[in-house]
This record gives sequence, C-alpha cells and structure tokens, in this order.
Amino acid sequence: MHTNMVPLIGGIALLALFFANNFVLFNLTYVFTFLAMTLYAVLKKKTIKSKILVSGIYGMIMVFQVVYNSLVMSSEKNGLFGSITSRIVGTLFVLAPFFVNRIFSKNKKGYLPSVQDITVFTFNEMIENIHTIKKIVEKGQTSLSKENIDELLKDMPRHDSFRYINKGSLTDEYFEAAYQTLDDEHIYLVISNTGSPAGEIISMFTGKQYNHASLSFDRTLKTIVSYNGGERIYPPGLNREMIQYFNKKEDASIIVYSLLVSPEQKQKIIDTIHEINKQGNAYNVLGLVFKFSFKPNIMFCSQFVYRMLKDAGLHYFEKKDGQIKPTDLIELDYHRKLNYEYKIQFNEM
Repeated sequence: MHTNMVPLIGGIALLALFFANNFVLFNLTYVFTFLAMTLYAVLKKKTIKSKILVSGIYGMIMVFQVVYNSLVMSSEKNGLFGSITSRIVGTLFVLAPFFVNRIFSKNKKGYLPSVQDITVFTFNEMIENIHTIKKIVEKGQTSLSKENIDELLKDMPRHDSFRYINKGSLTDEYFEAAYQTLDDEHIYLVISNTGSPAGEIISMFTGKQYNHASLSFDRTLKTIVSYNGGERIYPPGLNREMIQYFNKKEDASIIVYSLLVSPEQKQKIIDTIHEINKQGNAYNVLGLVFKFSFKPNIMFCSQFVYRMLKDAGLHYFEKKDGQIKPTDLIELDYHRKLNYEYKIQFNEM
C-alpha cells in the first residue's frame, strides 16, 4: 500500500467510528489497538525492560479508554453537545498508543520517564479523573463549554511537549529587578483562580478552585513568574506574569503566601531561572496527564514552583514534581512554613 494512503485510510476509519456512535465498536477498537501495538512492541523493542514499559503504557491507555467510554461516552445525561464532544474525545483517544510509540521512537536519548514515573499514572487516578469528568458533564458545568474547548483547540498548535520553544522571554530588566529583592528574605507563592479556559479544564481533573501557581521575589508581585501559555505574546513556557491577566472571570482571585529564605537560597532560585531562560523551555501540556517531562526544562506551573523550591532546599513536603497540583503547595504545608500575606478578589477592586 502506498504510504500516502495510510493517513487517508486512517482518517476515514476514525470518521466511520465517530459517526457509528456504537459503544461496543469503540471498545473493540480500543482493545484491538492495544493488542496490535503490544505485539508490535514485543517484536520491535530490543530490551525486555522497554517491551514491558511500553506494553504497560498501552495497557493503561486501554483501561483509560474503556473507562471513559463506559462512564462518559455512554452516559444518557450528556445531551447533544456533551454527546458530540465526548465522541470527538473518544475517537481521538484511538490515536494515543500511536502517539506514545512515536514518542519512544524519536526520544531514545531524551528525558524519558522511568518505570516508577510511568506507574504514577495509576488505575485509581484514571477512575478518579473519569468520575470528575462525568460529574461535570451531568451537572452542565461550564468547564466543558464550547467556548473553552474552542479556545483550547486554537491554542494547542502553539504548544510543544518535546522540544524547547521558549527562549529568552525574561529580559535583563526582569532579572535586575529580581536581584534587587535579595534584601527581602522571602519569596512569595501565588495561587490563583484565573478563569482561563485551560485553568477551567485543569480544575476538572484536580477538583480544586485554584488552578495556577506562580513565584514572585517581591511582595507587590512586580517580579511574578511561572510557566504559562504566554498570553499569545510569548511562546508557552517560562514567562513573566501580569496580574491583570489573571482576571478572566467574575470570581477570579489570587492568594499570596510568603516563605522565609536566605539571600543565598533566593539568589540560587533566580540563577536557576536565569539558566532555564537561556537554555530554553516549554510548557508541559502532556505532563498534566502523564505526570512526567520529556526534557528537564519542560514543566507546568506547579511543577516549576516545586522544583525551584526543592533545588534551593526550601521544599517543605516530599512529592514527585510531576504530581504537584497548585493547591498542594498550600495544603501540604504541614509544618506551617508559609505565612499568609493577602488575597486579591478582582470583582471587589
């Protein structure tokens, strides 16, 4: 068969699956794809470890697909829009094993996860995420609104989870301002409820109102920084933030906490961010689901904040950085290292 025909035939098959709208057919497709890709991995991978690792990932994907089909796609409470949306997602899920195969084929020397990192994405976590989606669909909450989905789809081509696409977005002026704060022996953690489309979707999976985390080196947040989408001005990744960009819905708000640090620890964090800015970086979209990074400087917001704290010896709880939710930074402060500073409720300003 001519290779140019493969994408065409594959596309036709996916369209047929979508319009068939058959619960059993979707599950059969998921299971058949799992068996075919597992056989391919067993025959093609060179080491036992790689065969087991990749096959295990395929197995977890299949479980996720079947559970999603059972709880979400088959729900009679979806309504027309919910039904179409869930079928689109379910159809695209067929491509997940092929996507994983491509990742492992092209990143032989990359920052690939260990078996332990992969298994963080457990069956229970899949079930929990699916239950959350199901509840949101049934309640008709706005996280899955057409506007949010359209906005995310438009933004996705700007992202890349496998290579650095953001470099030098932080200016010399920014770092000069950051170094001038060394006499303030605190850093500031900012947890925000922004109302952005990405944030609303993330809230579905975390079940938390606050869905973004940032660092600032001054109390007035003139040096606030994090991993974000770049507001269509800069590429997604490590970017300076402006408070006004956080006000995207009626009840948007931020909470600021301080953490006592030495000047040396604070400088280490600034130096590390300076190095990341020079080396390049990207936003870890896939890490939100699969809990790992393909390169060291590919992170999401809370992963970035936790890693900066840990690199400076300031972390106050132990957890894999790929598993950190923004609210973990506050809720897991068992030893009360953080001090509450203030809250900004934008609709009251």
